[in-house]
Amino acid sequence: MMDNQHRRTVNMASSEADHPLCNEEPQPGDLIEIFRPAYQHWALYLGDGYIINLTPVDESPATAVSSVKSVFSRKAVVRMQLLKEVVGGDSYRINNKYDDNHTPLAVSEIIQRAQLLIGQEVSYDLLGSNCEHFVTLLRYGEGVSEQASRAIGAISLVTAAASAFSVLGLINTRSRNRPF
Repeated sequence: MMDNQHRRTVNMASSEADHPLCNEEPQPGDLIEIFRPAYQHWALYLGDGYIINLTPVDESPATAVSSVKSVFSRKAVVRMQLLKEVVGGDSYRINNKYDDNHTPLAVSEIIQRAQLLIGQEVSYDLLGSNCEHFVTLLRYGEGVSEQASRAIGAISLVTAAASAFSVLGLINTRSRNRPF
């Protein structure tokens, strides 16, 4: 069960009715879940209004804020940016949802690890090394992404269904081609 310490929401766009309004300020080391129109972007709060997050290599920090292109990139740059600039008109919440299953590192270690990566180019893969993996690796020492796990599950289901239909199609075709 999640308590307020683990999942807090701050609504930056009042139209987001499904995310309750919360006036709590993020604390250094908190995971920030930003609700984009088609996906969630993840960042880690550093303090003083700044976050660390992944952005596409070939875009400036200003244009990378809400770029869907970031989802399809193979490389990303680790950037320190103001939370309010990255969120823009979207909403976000503090979401340390993995705290029940993973022990967070000491805040000083999280921040130190994050600061060492600012400006670095890293590999990016939507299913294996995305922005959620990145920030959970900083917070827990292990990259976790529920979003990627759901996507992999959906892909597996579609693949299994396609295979089943293909096999059924072969069986049907063979029975129609029998000479007797």
